[in-house]
Amino acid sequence: MAEKRNSSAPDAGKKELVITRTFNAARSLVWKAWTDPEQLAKWWGPKGMPISVHKFDLRPSGVFHYSMRTPNGSDWWGKFVYREIMAPERIVFISSFSDEKENITRHPLWPTWPLEVFNTLTFTEKSGKTTLTLRGAPINATEEEHKTFEANTTNVQQGFKGTFDQLDEYLANS
Repeated sequence: MAEKRNSSAPDAGKKELVITRTFNAARSLVWKAWTDPEQLAKWWGPKGMPISVHKFDLRPSGVFHYSMRTPNGSDWWGKFVYREIMAPERIVFISSFSDEKENITRHPLWPTWPLEVFNTLTFTEKSGKTTLTLRGAPINATEEEHKTFEANTTNVQQGFKGTFDQLDEYLANS
């Protein structure tokens, strides 16, 4: 197993996940849906897994800590550690699975999923519509974790499609 390195950017030379989605809403509304914990709780996460926001501190080094209730009634925990907030254009954060005390944990189903994923969200507006681009890649990951990430890109894209469908529906009804 390769040694992990300490950095604050995606691991160089590795595959990056890129998802782009255009929403029929002004950038200010899409930005607010990502940066207001009450709104975020109404659409974030996999379809059928409602979330509870336990901590939300939108600033560099701040944390969004949440739990998701699975259909079988168990809770999965996650967190973002924000690196950069540039309203209303960009949010940079590290995402991880966690426990209720904010400690980083392994993915509940994929034990070789990267512990940390570096994410950049960009928000651009044109003609009243907002294009959101999510770029994500492992950080401080082993070679095995990179392989797991790359092998599951399609699953992650499908998961984000469901999440972004929920955001689209939320924005349409707001």
